[in-house]
Amino acid sequence: MQTQSTTQRATPDKDAIALLPPFDRLGLDRITLVTDGAGAREALARLKDTPAWGFDTESKPTFKVGELSDGPHILQLASTERAWVFQLNDPHCSEISAELLALGGVAKAGFGLGDDRKRIVQKLGVQPQGILELNTVFRERGYRKDMGVKGAVAVLFNQRFIKSKKAATSNWANARLTEAQLIYAANDAYAAIRVFHALGLAGAA
Repeated sequence: MQTQSTTQRATPDKDAIALLPPFDRLGLDRITLVTDGAGAREALARLKDTPAWGFDTESKPTFKVGELSDGPHILQLASTERAWVFQLNDPHCSEISAELLALGGVAKAGFGLGDDRKRIVQKLGVQPQGILELNTVFRERGYRKDMGVKGAVAVLFNQRFIKSKKAATSNWANARLTEAQLIYAANDAYAAIRVFHALGLAGAA
C-alpha cells in the first residue's frame, strides 16, 4: 500500500507507456451483457455482496453544436473477476441499474466520474452512492498531473492499458453492441477496480 505523500510524483508520458507490456484485459468469457430486467436482477444478486466495484458509463457521442446527449446509454460495473455491461434502453434494466447505483456501503470506483454522475441523476433519477474518484486519490498521494486509467495502470502495474479510439467514439445507443464495444466498456470498469485494490483502498471501503 502506498502512503500519502506531499512530494510530487511523476506520471509516465505516452512514449514511456507505449513501451510497456499490455494490461491483461477481460475477455468476452468474463463479460456479461445485461439487456433486460432478468439479467439485471441476476447481476444485482452477484454484485450486492461485493464491497467495491469498478464503475463507468458510456454515452452516444454528440457531433452537432448544441446537440444534447440523452446518455448514459451503457453502465459498466466490475468486480476483480467479471464485468457487467448494462444497456439502459430497457426500462427494467434501467430501474435495477438505478437500484445498484443507489446501494449504500459499496465503493464505486472510477476515473473522471463527474460527468457520469450528472448524467445518471438526469437519466435514472437517482443520486449514486459511494462514488470514489480515483484521480483524487492519486492527487492526495502526490501525483499532480490528472491520472486517467492509462497512467494509473502504468504506475501501479507497469503495464499499458489499451483503449480503442474507434470504440470510444462509437454509437453506444445501438441495440446491438459489437464485441469491441463490450471489451472497451467492460475493461474501463475492470481496470478501475484493479487500481482500487492496488492502491490498498479495500480496507477503507
